[in-house]
Amino acid sequence: MELLLTDFLDRAVTVYGTKEAIIDQDGYAHTYNEVYKRVQQLSHGLSSLGVEKGDRVAYLAPNTLEMYEGFYGVFQTGGIMVSLNTRLKPEDYRFILDHSGSKVLFVDYELVPLIEPIVEQLDTVEHIIVHGEEEDKNGMPGYENWLASFPDSDFPRADVKENDTATLLYTSGTTGNPKGVMLTHRNNYLHALSIQHHLRVSDQDKLIHILPMFHVNGWGSPFYYTANGATQIMQKKVIPEEILEKARKHNATVMHMAPTVLNGLISKYHETKPETPDNMRLVIAGSAPPKAFVKEIEEEIGWEFYQVYGMTESSPLSTASYISTEEEYEGDDYYAAKAKAGLEVIGTKVRVVDEEGEEVAKDGKEVGEVIVKGPGVMKGYWKNEEETNRTL
Repeated sequence: MELLLTDFLDRAVTVYGTKEAIIDQDGYAHTYNEVYKRVQQLSHGLSSLGVEKGDRVAYLAPNTLEMYEGFYGVFQTGGIMVSLNTRLKPEDYRFILDHSGSKVLFVDYELVPLIEPIVEQLDTVEHIIVHGEEEDKNGMPGYENWLASFPDSDFPRADVKENDTATLLYTSGTTGNPKGVMLTHRNNYLHALSIQHHLRVSDQDKLIHILPMFHVNGWGSPFYYTANGATQIMQKKVIPEEILEKARKHNATVMHMAPTVLNGLISKYHETKPETPDNMRLVIAGSAPPKAFVKEIEEEIGWEFYQVYGMTESSPLSTASYISTEEEYEGDDYYAAKAKAGLEVIGTKVRVVDEEGEEVAKDGKEVGEVIVKGPGVMKGYWKNEEETNRTL
């Protein structure tokens, strides 16, 4: 059996078909059965545009139902999902779209101005479809009417293998052009199996999608929360009061975000003192927090702080900050431990080495380079053999 990401939505439909799958930005709930039908329509639509196995389909969108269903709709055709960071400049989009050879581009209606300056200059994009619009806009079809024109019958899936590229993610380096990280179905699948364990994901979960799904596939969250039949609540923009209200209204259990977003949430929490769920888990990555920050979250607010670490090239998560039963911490030592990058996740080997490749002392002082080995490590960089050989 090939390890294919389409398995996850299939399982959700089989086991949790009538359960709320996605609550969209407008608060409307869609069951897994309903989402599955929309995904079939999307795959039929992509096929009508000439998308075949190996073709790239780009998405420029925040966290929406349309962005979520893009993953599974593209995968069924054997296509490769190219998720674009919504914070780039038009010239960056032109480079990525041309370099990836994307055939179709889906763009949220609020982000159309970012691609309008480059539409006439794109070499490979043949079709642009606008999310959040029903009617055509400036010659670009509106997504809902376009989607509705296709059947929701089961799409005849392409013959995809687990080592085929599933997602192509461009990382912004400090110098030179962005590099396209190729992650296979197998990369993403095994990463999902490991991370769902460490984050204790279950069918009881209600996730608020705050971390952008364009950011390394939302750390894989559309895969492992789907596989477990969790309810996923979409959040397009970082508006702290809106997020806190959604957490209360839907009794959310988990949120993924960057530290800067969490800072905003904490400030708004102290300002308004809203009711929030008692069993909330916060999954954070991006920078090491001070232990006082962790203590404030867990003792004053009552949320569980959970830090992870990773890179786009490793699918992305490689460590998680849970406390091993072999370690006993009390007081501030406990919070200091939780503020660390944590322990390597199951299936992944992580080392910190010096310039000679020797492991540095595990004293919290000596500096080294993080190296990772495991099934999450990328296939390579798209059309960049030199950087692939240098990095792997």
